[in-house]
Amino acid sequence: MEDTNLSQSYRVAILGATGAVGAELLELLYSRNFPISELKLLASERSAGTTLPFGGEMLPVEAVSARAFDNVDIVLASAGGSTSKLWAPKAVAAGAVVIDNSSAFRMDATVPLVVPEVNPQAAASHRGIIANPNCTTILMAVAVWPLHKVRPVKRIVVATYQSASGAGARAMEEMKAQARAILAGETPKTDIFPYPLAFNLFPHNTPINDLGYCEEEMKMVNETRKIFGTDEIKITATCVRVPVLRAHSEAINLEFAEPFSPIEAREILKGAIGVKLVEDWQANYFPMPSEASGKDDVLVGRIRQDISHPCGLEIWVCGDQIRKGAALNAVQIAELLAQKDLLGVPAAAASN
Repeated sequence: MEDTNLSQSYRVAILGATGAVGAELLELLYSRNFPISELKLLASERSAGTTLPFGGEMLPVEAVSARAFDNVDIVLASAGGSTSKLWAPKAVAAGAVVIDNSSAFRMDATVPLVVPEVNPQAAASHRGIIANPNCTTILMAVAVWPLHKVRPVKRIVVATYQSASGAGARAMEEMKAQARAILAGETPKTDIFPYPLAFNLFPHNTPINDLGYCEEEMKMVNETRKIFGTDEIKITATCVRVPVLRAHSEAINLEFAEPFSPIEAREILKGAIGVKLVEDWQANYFPMPSEASGKDDVLVGRIRQDISHPCGLEIWVCGDQIRKGAALNAVQIAELLAQKDLLGVPAAAASN
């Protein structure tokens, strides 16, 4: 197990423990040896009374309630935006710090939006809630930030290839069932997705704004600017759901003010935290979602000069949406809070 070198132990609650991200949070808290004195598993009423494995034990799941947050230091929330809006303030009022994986608080000016490899200092400004960015934003930020630090990025054009895991465990099972149905000559059924995903792809089905951009695309635009601490970067995104079970991929085009050699970019990314360079040009071997699944690192490769622009650079990225795109980033934030002694909730925030 990974040693976080934390001398104190903490009372932790997982809100949304029965979901795909919740299961990953349990695995990561154990494998990374996060110091836990007490662990509460919280979910909806229908899941209360079930049990989940943690380090060889089976822990009970209890229904979320205001009293459930009493004597809790950290809440790792991954139960959807409406649930977070309801329960996060109550958890803060009880004295906990909430690391929220939903979109509920990401663009709130009073809530830090944190990727530990990029802006760990932002966590110090929390008032009880820290937001976990969108999965596609996290993966892109980890890959682009090391380059941005050397030469600021002027423009990002990104196309995403997003797996079923982004819509949760039920979506993954739905795609499997659709594949079986199609192979059997039957009509695939849809419940989670609006259209069959097996052997198909479609633009991300979040609501579309007046400019024709869907919500998922605007998350990448707005969240990246907030994390990088600048509104100067021009960003455009096209998000697509693809028939991959787990791990997202992204084709990222970067424009700088001056040329950025692919050789230099490759060396920078080779030494970047949270990044693994995957390139074999002779074998035409680059990052694949099948190899990113279950991995902590964001896989980056196919780094090349943009032949349409002298200051352009192309990179290809794959990363596990459930892991680094959600659960791992949240656990890393918890580790950061513990290491920097940032778990105290300001009295003003707790009373609001």
